[in-house]
Amino acid sequence: MRNSRMRRLAGAVAAIALLGWTNGAVAQETQLRTMVFAGIQNLPLFAAEAKGFWAKHQLKIEQLIAPNSGELRNGLAEGRYQIVHGGVDNAVAMMDVAKVDIAVLMGGDNGFNSLMVQSDIRSYADLKGKTLAVDAVNTAYALVLYQMLKNQGLQRGTDYQVKPVGATVVRAKAMIEDKSLAAGILNLPFSIQAEKAGLKNMGAAVQSVGPYQATAGWVRRDWGKQNEAVVVRYIRAYVEGLRWALNPANKAEAVALLANGLKVPADVAEQAYTAAADSRLGFARDAAFDLEGFRNVLKIRAEFEGGGAAPPPAEKYLDLSYYQKALAGLGF
Repeated sequence: MRNSRMRRLAGAVAAIALLGWTNGAVAQETQLRTMVFAGIQNLPLFAAEAKGFWAKHQLKIEQLIAPNSGELRNGLAEGRYQIVHGGVDNAVAMMDVAKVDIAVLMGGDNGFNSLMVQSDIRSYADLKGKTLAVDAVNTAYALVLYQMLKNQGLQRGTDYQVKPVGATVVRAKAMIEDKSLAAGILNLPFSIQAEKAGLKNMGAAVQSVGPYQATAGWVRRDWGKQNEAVVVRYIRAYVEGLRWALNPANKAEAVALLANGLKVPADVAEQAYTAAADSRLGFARDAAFDLEGFRNVLKIRAEFEGGGAAPPPAEKYLDLSYYQKALAGLGF
């Protein structure tokens, strides 16, 4: 009888020890290095950090700002970053050009992009023979620029030149300082700053090109499969950050996060927030992926980088199962 009691006691001690080890493992934070472009699209990330949503989901995020699209793509391919956010066309380029198997996880927004020009540009026709600022010449918002100009009768390669300058924050600074850069695509809040500095806003990109899936989050497909639970937790924290940021009750604090995170004046941050919170043209609800907008991305890319061939099927780039599991855990 005594031996039986001792065996049960030993079993109970072992179970308690195992439970303690398991709880410790769950509580241990997963460290991730992520890369994003600077802009209004970072608001959910700022909120997730400031309001403790990363920590709530056992994540510690080192968030880096991309100097250009090449570093973002190469860093993900080489494993220096685990998750990236940017214009989803960059994910397409990774798979189709660099032959890196990626999985797009989630959406975000339409880019909040506008065509900004120097003050002496009165119409699209005035851009003929000019030099335009882009990040890289063959991805994302450069292609949007080419499409906007084509819609107005200007042809890439003959009617204007492009100069690779860098990410939006770099382009904005370059255009303000170098008047020979006649135009470029800028997003919020840098388009607002550029306008205050004397540049002219020629209109939102989506008004010209139509529905557009811009900012998205993606991973290397193999890494995502090996770290499914981490990816799901990351998306949950991101969505919680977005929900908090778009709650009108949190507007003042969200604007302050933007001003501090993007190093812009409070009035610029508030103007950018108002645009980004718009229910029609602002952030996608819960970072939902816009499939119609993505098909337009692929169509534009096929036009300028695929020789006019039929665009590939959207589904080859996507794995929204992580997103669906994340939202199922949060509730709609």
